[in-house]
Amino acid sequence: MPFDKKTLFTAAALVAALGAGFGIAKLSDRPPVAEAEAEAGEGHAEGGGTEVKLTAEQARAAGIAIVTVSHGGAGDLRLSGRVEATPSARAAVAAPVSGGVVQLLVAPGASVRAGAGLAVIRSAEGAAVRAESIASGAEADAARAALAREERLFKAGVTARQDWEAARAAATRASAEAAAARAKVAAFGTPGESGTTIVRSPIVGVVTSLQVAPGGFVGQGGPVAEVTNPALVEVVFNAPAEAAAKLRVGAPLTVLGADGAETKAVIAGIAPMAQNATGAAVIRARLSDGRLTPGAAVSAAFSTETGGYPTVPSEAVQTVGGRPVVFIAEEDGFRAQPVTPGRSGAGFTQIVGGLKGSERIAGRGAFVLKAELSKGEAGDED
Repeated sequence: MPFDKKTLFTAAALVAALGAGFGIAKLSDRPPVAEAEAEAGEGHAEGGGTEVKLTAEQARAAGIAIVTVSHGGAGDLRLSGRVEATPSARAAVAAPVSGGVVQLLVAPGASVRAGAGLAVIRSAEGAAVRAESIASGAEADAARAALAREERLFKAGVTARQDWEAARAAATRASAEAAAARAKVAAFGTPGESGTTIVRSPIVGVVTSLQVAPGGFVGQGGPVAEVTNPALVEVVFNAPAEAAAKLRVGAPLTVLGADGAETKAVIAGIAPMAQNATGAAVIRARLSDGRLTPGAAVSAAFSTETGGYPTVPSEAVQTVGGRPVVFIAEEDGFRAQPVTPGRSGAGFTQIVGGLKGSERIAGRGAFVLKAELSKGEAGDED
């Protein structure tokens, strides 16, 4: 049957329409899960990635501090303090005897063990004390020998009892004098035959200062050196009355260093300040993990509410793609987690949605991750 041009054009249009309809049916026929995954993939492509790949070393080098999300009232209480050596961590070493400084055995900054020599002092007085100790020891030996001889004679019935008792008293007195002489020698630093005495450190630590120099003179009891054990530190805060009233010995707290890194501590003591009428107190906290440098400035966050929303440092909350996020630390980097911030105060922000409260996140330096993420988005657009 012959076909005219009009019939051919109509048939071609019908075939094209049927083909397009089949294609539409195939596209819309995919399962809901696949459709959702496709939509998620499209959204990810449009909004850019949510992960920043960084090793732990790279994160530290970039100044990123990882902190743990806590629960509480948005940091209701935050105190500033300082790191101090504990009383047992410091030793002021004095000269045990007067004399001239012959030699210094260490320099400031040197690490020393307990009993390590710090300086050598030569003293005529020390030599005299040593000689007296030797003489007292010899006299004690002679007195004990005389007592042993009198005891044999007394048992043999050759000597009287009173002679034996007199010998025993003399031996006891000589032994006591010898012991006193030895103690005096020890107090003088156990000088050698030439009167040289080694001044020793009583604790393990670092030599923070030396107050003597070779060729100088130091009197007995004069300062020679100071030694501090940097591992024995505590954190000290001056708390106003309203803060001190809310704190208890044994309560945990989070200490934040100047670099934003967190360290766990426990309140070890609360002492009223001199102006007791004000209610202010000195709070001393003992570190339960981590290390801090003596003299460093720190701050501490105290939660004055039980339960509550997860709380993060305010600088941890960044805006990416118009949405607030925090960066959760993962094994190979950080992931941007959308959150809903609540109220803020004292450098902390409540998170009313998006966090469970036990995550580890980027605190100080989170803006670096935001910049890195933004750089990746710009690269995708290109």
